[in-house]
Amino acid sequence: MTTAPGTAPTVEADASESERLLFGGKLTYDQGFAAHSGAWAGLGLWEMGRSLPRQVRLAVRLARDADPRAFALVAASEIARGLTQAVSLVAVNSLLVALLAPGDIPGRLRAALPAVALVGVLSVIGSVCRSASAAATGVLEPKAQRVATERYLGLVARVELEAIEDDAFHRLMDTAQWGADAARRMVGYCTAVVTSMISLIAAAGVLTVLHPALLPLLMLMALPSAWGSLTMTRHQYTSWHRFVQHVRASKLLSQLLIDQKAAAEVRVHGVAPLLLKHFRLMAETSEVEQTRLAWTGARVNLVADSARGLATLTTYGVLGALLWSGRMDLAIAGTAVLAIRTSSSSITDLVLRITEVQGEALFIADLERLCEEAVDRAVPDGGTDLPGKVDEIRFENVTYTYPGKDEPSLRNVDLVIPHGRTVALVGKNGSGKTTLVSLLSGVRLPSSGRVLWGGVSTTEADRAQIFARVAMVAQDFHRWPFTARVNIGIGRSERSWDEPRVRDAAEYAGADEVIARLPYGLDSLLARGYKRGQEISGGQWQKLGLARARFRHGDLLIVDEPTSALDAAAEQRVFDQIHRLADKGQTTVLITHRLASARHADMIYVLDEGRVVESGTFAALMDPATGTGAFRDAYELQARQFRLAPVPPQPGDPDAPVSAPPVTTDVPEARA
Repeated sequence: MTTAPGTAPTVEADASESERLLFGGKLTYDQGFAAHSGAWAGLGLWEMGRSLPRQVRLAVRLARDADPRAFALVAASEIARGLTQAVSLVAVNSLLVALLAPGDIPGRLRAALPAVALVGVLSVIGSVCRSASAAATGVLEPKAQRVATERYLGLVARVELEAIEDDAFHRLMDTAQWGADAARRMVGYCTAVVTSMISLIAAAGVLTVLHPALLPLLMLMALPSAWGSLTMTRHQYTSWHRFVQHVRASKLLSQLLIDQKAAAEVRVHGVAPLLLKHFRLMAETSEVEQTRLAWTGARVNLVADSARGLATLTTYGVLGALLWSGRMDLAIAGTAVLAIRTSSSSITDLVLRITEVQGEALFIADLERLCEEAVDRAVPDGGTDLPGKVDEIRFENVTYTYPGKDEPSLRNVDLVIPHGRTVALVGKNGSGKTTLVSLLSGVRLPSSGRVLWGGVSTTEADRAQIFARVAMVAQDFHRWPFTARVNIGIGRSERSWDEPRVRDAAEYAGADEVIARLPYGLDSLLARGYKRGQEISGGQWQKLGLARARFRHGDLLIVDEPTSALDAAAEQRVFDQIHRLADKGQTTVLITHRLASARHADMIYVLDEGRVVESGTFAALMDPATGTGAFRDAYELQARQFRLAPVPPQPGDPDAPVSAPPVTTDVPEARA
């Protein structure tokens, strides 16, 4: 809900008092499962029927791709079931004809034996087909979900970073997750739809052959069931969207009452009575809606059952009139009653399944749309090969503007990163440092200008080759919920994670001390909430992140604030290791706010508002005769902040000086 600054938000009229107070309106998730709220509730039976073939084709394609053999078994079984039902009706009619024929009872029974035997055989065949179809459907459902999930995950993993950061694309990804789940359910629903349709077609065909008046009677009996089923399904769907907000809100409140992070404040501030009060109010609101739904269901069922009773009475009346007038045999009438009652049940099930298919198809359509868009926004395959050795990486007049932003994050940047050197990027938050390294690593492409790897532009290069040469330790690098071994080895997942290699990388980064304290060493699970799971500190994670980068051993190492969670001794050790990498020929780009960390860099670039405002060695930037003062002033400001102020003298201290000069706390603002 977006409002202008300083104005009160518009609150939904149907929001409860608790929702208005706690959430400012209805608590509605902005996620995939809410994307199609009520989208099909306004559809009529005709519109749903028209869209059904397309949706069934979509499910058929998913099932066929998942397991062609299981799909063929389902199709053959359902077709065979339909044929057995049609033949069974004909056999039942023959059975009734034989039983109702003139003559003695033994003679009529002997005449009916072939029909009885046929009905028995067809019943067995139908049961076998039903079991085979159920088994094959059970096989297809998880496979269809896996195929759909693998497809969209594989495509999404290859899209440009800008697509992942695009809100519209991210919303589509969220909805697609529900589409993969819908693909599983769609298989079973469509099988049920096809089964019901085959049953109806078989019954209708046989009844039409037996007597032309029987088909209208079938429709007359079936329509009340169809109306009641569709109407009740709509009421349930609409009602669910009314009370589900309160269910979600009450669930959130119940979670807050037992949340570990909120536990202290719940107790100290006495929050529990407030949360319990609104939990009860929202739960009661949802109970009222569910009570209303129950009474609505009773009324709908009463109307549907009454209409069905009248239709049944009319049907029997018509059958009786046909029998009385001699236009229909008693055997045909008995077959008609059996077929109509069976078909009425099939129509009720058909309507239910069609509504389920309709709802799931919306999410599957989103899944298809995501896959198409992911293909369009994928990182291109192939391109110009990089040279075997890249002597330098050069930025030439590079500008980059994030999608949807008016102002560029980088403006006309020119810089050079020589091979085997350490380059530091410094500047205020938002100055463009992180954007610059994302262009450097190839995960973004410049809006204008060129980023050249050994003379090859990243817009033309084989980006996979660039990625293969980069190792990165971001400040917020991902903490994988796996073992310590995997958290290190995942830096180069195609390489063997044997013990010596992983331990060498850990020892290099100082993570060997962390691993030594874990109960299972490298095989300790670093994810709280699981059996044997461990929790480690931010500084320990940072060491594992550095070990991961070491294990990857890329030609270019990008390190973003590598020591923010480390103590002074560990910090110095990390920087010593980084400098040794450069001595061994690895190019290192260091992003840091601690300007003292850049002292030993071969080149320092100072960024401000997306521009390079100063560059040079540490000595040159600190020299008043050569530097502009941007780096020097910021460095001196940080240095003053770390100096210890003198301890004030205590009264009566014989060694205390008579007076002490005041500590100067006013420092000039650094030029950035």
